[in-house]
Amino acid sequence: MGDGKTGRSSSPPNARRSALAAITVFLLLAGVTALIIFLIYRPERPRFAVVGAAVYDLNTSSPPVISTTMQFTLLVRNPNRRVSIYYDRLSAFVSYRNQVITPPASLPFLFQESRSTVEMSPVLGGAPVPVAADVGNGLAVDEAYGVVGLRVVVMGRLRYKAGAIRTGHYGFYVGCDVMVGLKKGFEGQVPLLASPPCKVDV
Repeated sequence: MGDGKTGRSSSPPNARRSALAAITVFLLLAGVTALIIFLIYRPERPRFAVVGAAVYDLNTSSPPVISTTMQFTLLVRNPNRRVSIYYDRLSAFVSYRNQVITPPASLPFLFQESRSTVEMSPVLGGAPVPVAADVGNGLAVDEAYGVVGLRVVVMGRLRYKAGAIRTGHYGFYVGCDVMVGLKKGFEGQVPLLASPPCKVDV
C-alpha cells in the first residue's frame, strides 16, 4: 500500500517536469530558428531624406512665443531586399537650436514593402510654442540673413517582417538637419541650401 501511494504521488510531478522540459525545448528551438532567419535576412535601418520644404507662416515678433506652419517632403527608403517594415505611433516636429518650434504632429501608420520608397509630406505647426528668448532672437536674425538651419524630427516605433517572421517593436528616432533659404515675409516653397542624409537611430 505504501509503495502504491508513493508511486501515485510522484507521477504528477514527473509529468509536469516532462511537460515543462518539452515546452522549454520547443521555445528554445523556435527562438533559435527565428534568430537564424533574422540573421540571414539581416534587416537594415530605413533611410530618410528631406527633398522639399515650404514655410507658410513664421512669426517671431511676439517672444517668448513662436508661431509657424511648415511643410517638409521626406523620402523614406527601405533598403532591404526581403524585409518589409511596419511603422506606427509616428510623430514629427521641427526644432531650431535644439528647441522645439512646432507642436508634435501625429502621422498615419505606414507599411513599407522591401526595396521601396515612399513619400511623406507632413504639415507641421499651426499653434504657438513657447521658446527661450535667445531662440526667438536667433531665428529672427537668421531669417533676416536669409539662411535658417532647422531640424526635422520623426519618431515612433517600427518592426520588421521577413516571410512569416515578425520582430518585436523597436523605437526609432530620425533627425534631419536642413538649411533653408528664407527671407522675412516670404511664404511658400523655399530652397534647400543643404540637406545631408538624415541620422536614423533604432
